[in-house]
Amino acid sequence: MKYMSLKAVALSAMMSVSALAGAAAQAQELKIGYVNTERIMREANLSKVASLKIESEFSKRDKEMKDLEARLRSAAEKLEKDAPTLSESERGRRQRELVDQDRELQRKRREMQEDLSQRKQEEMSAIVDRANRVVKQIFDTEKYDLIVQDAIFFSARVDITKKVIDSLNAQK
Repeated sequence: MKYMSLKAVALSAMMSVSALAGAAAQAQELKIGYVNTERIMREANLSKVASLKIESEFSKRDKEMKDLEARLRSAAEKLEKDAPTLSESERGRRQRELVDQDRELQRKRREMQEDLSQRKQEEMSAIVDRANRVVKQIFDTEKYDLIVQDAIFFSARVDITKKVIDSLNAQK
């Protein structure tokens, strides 16, 4: 009887070791990739093209803002220079005009900043969508089990960011 229970324990231990060995072999076959989204946004040609496109779209408005600022500064300097010779009512009127112009400039600047942020977000979203499609394609064709974006720690061995950037750059 004692012999049977010892045999059962030994058989149970062998099965456990066998299961652990099988799990270890399966874990070794696990294929994991890592993608650095920030690097893609910085290095992919799509990002560079998008930045130039946005810069081009907003260059006219930016120039208008700078012109308005220059005119406002010039008007303020003129008021300061002319202030001693102006009547109290004229000085007050010109000061109110300057305040109104400054308020208008600040409003236009905020609107431009909001529009610029929205356009950047639109372009970035389109790039992320395309990058995700490339990552999915790599996942499927190279039979990955897991691809992680923006990990804290990773090995260069699993970093497929360059592959994603190269694939994006090859697209037209």
